[in-house]
Amino acid sequence: MSDPNNIFVSVGSTANEQQEAFVCAVEARLRAEGLMPHTVGRDTFSADAPLKAVSQLMDKCSGAVVIALERMYFPAGIDKPNGPKATELLEIRLATPWNQIEAAMSYARNLPLLMIVERGLKAEGLLERGYDWFVQEVTLDPSSLATLQFNGVLADWKTKVQASSAPGATAKAALTPDNITLGQFFGSLKPAQLWSLLVALAAVVAGAFSIGAKLGPGK
Repeated sequence: MSDPNNIFVSVGSTANEQQEAFVCAVEARLRAEGLMPHTVGRDTFSADAPLKAVSQLMDKCSGAVVIALERMYFPAGIDKPNGPKATELLEIRLATPWNQIEAAMSYARNLPLLMIVERGLKAEGLLERGYDWFVQEVTLDPSSLATLQFNGVLADWKTKVQASSAPGATAKAALTPDNITLGQFFGSLKPAQLWSLLVALAAVVAGAFSIGAKLGPGK
């Protein structure tokens, strides 16, 4: 059963002190609001497969925060190579694909989403604007969490979290690795969201192979 104070936080393993300080600042801000942030691999650990651990943790949460940080950097690349629509890409920065996966799972569960995206990241998939949530692009500075816009968006999101966990609130049936099929998972997304998610994940995989990148087992 979900706890009205528990918040699922989607964030990859931090790469440097600036990223870590920013994530800690977000966690501190949530705690100051009376909310408890939880992240698989950060403060919550499990012997189960990562996707199952994520699903089990979401079962206990009433809202979700996505913190999208730079995970991969490509100085140059080509979009749609070897074709008439080939386009040169420069200075591409991508977040961990787990942000996309966990955002989709949160949306399928009807968890209110707070999207915090590092400025400069490629806007694609569920990290781009135009869906059922507002995407805040911020610099990795704790002062970004004290702006008039951030305070307003946070307050509105918190209201939705409280409403979704109130007695009698209607929520979508929880989808877990034990009862979900691929068709149900992808079917829960709108067509534009599904397409953007698939394109984003394909871009990450293709980009990694194109430079021979080898990612570790963590997020």
